[in-house]
Amino acid sequence: MVIYQRFIETAGELSPPLVEAIQSVGPVLFPKPKASSLAYFLSRAVVGQQLSTKAAGSIWGRVEEAASTVNSEIPDFFSQSAFEALRTCGVSGSKVKALQGIREAELAGRLCGKTLAKMDHVSRSAQLLELWGIGQWTCDMASIFFCHCPDVWPEGDITVQNTFSRLIGRRKPARTAKYFSPHRSYLALAMWALADARPEG
Repeated sequence: MVIYQRFIETAGELSPPLVEAIQSVGPVLFPKPKASSLAYFLSRAVVGQQLSTKAAGSIWGRVEEAASTVNSEIPDFFSQSAFEALRTCGVSGSKVKALQGIREAELAGRLCGKTLAKMDHVSRSAQLLELWGIGQWTCDMASIFFCHCPDVWPEGDITVQNTFSRLIGRRKPARTAKYFSPHRSYLALAMWALADARPEG
């Protein structure tokens, strides 16, 4: 609630529409992680990159079903022998390569969620970016939704940027978001909530 009140005060100094929007959403909280491990989270994020939520969910469902069919866990399922099965699920060749890289990193002990959660966002991102196919957007999502890092501003997320830009007029989104530091992740959560609540058309 303290963060919410500060957001209202900060927004009041920047943009009346932003105040109204934040008030319409109310206080936001980090959702409970749906992923059992960081490797699982990253795998699902990779599959969903550049796809609609519906398409990503459909493909991921097929991936989970394929893994279950052979009694395999994720990311163990992403071995070289699973290439064709993953392609049949609708996963692109480049994403299959990324999934295999996540599996290898997990086996090598480089994706310990507890260890990475203790890092700051910049250090965590630097380590995750070493994985083929992992970009900054995925790092931002991991920090926000898996590690619950409070101060991440996902500049690569189109939904957040478009929603925020619509509310702040001609101000620069990244520069304006800094007024909400060290709680920019909550600002991003509010923008996602607004986008979800906004009627289409």
